[in-house]
Amino acid sequence: MILYPDQRTKLDTTEDTLFYAVPRFVTHVDDSFIHQLTNLYRQVLQTQTKVLDLMSSWVSHLPSEMTFAHVEGHGMNQEELSKNLRLDHFFVQDLNINPHIPLPDQTFDAIINCVSVQYLQYPDAIFHEIYRILKPGGVVVISFSNRMFYQKAIQIWRESTEPQRLALVQSYFKSVPGFTSPNVVANVSPTSGIRQWLGMGGGDPFYAIIAHRKE
Repeated sequence: MILYPDQRTKLDTTEDTLFYAVPRFVTHVDDSFIHQLTNLYRQVLQTQTKVLDLMSSWVSHLPSEMTFAHVEGHGMNQEELSKNLRLDHFFVQDLNINPHIPLPDQTFDAIINCVSVQYLQYPDAIFHEIYRILKPGGVVVISFSNRMFYQKAIQIWRESTEPQRLALVQSYFKSVPGFTSPNVVANVSPTSGIRQWLGMGGGDPFYAIIAHRKE
């Protein structure tokens, strides 16, 4: 167990399906974050491979010029997922109720997760599932910023600093034997937090953790 029971708790204890029942056709991070994420995908993803966009929405931020063999989507709102033009297929599932991902072993070359890891109450189970469905040599990209639905983020995430959140996601990978040592990508303006607090913009900090399934 990576987390203690109280660290998994949320301020809003109602079912997540109710919270996500209404579609939100917005991006939850700024253009700079999205640009950095898309460029990162260009570097680590390969064309004509199978990609799983875990906890997705109406956009995936995949490079428009890259063609994939198959992009599977998962999320909490069917209407959002149906608008995502990059998805070849999708399914709706609350991973906090059922952490088993209904996909075969060693199916995907890449698994991506954008600004959603903070909502996982059982990340230990989910990261074991990610490992299971990833092909040997496959890559995982977990990206996040400092934004969140505060009432739905787990306690340890809400109460952690940004460096602590980086360490937390790395610990998720390290809890599963068979992942490579996770690499961190971070781009944070030293004044971004203050400027955002003052309502002056400043740009969302960009964080990504990358690891591979060992051969």
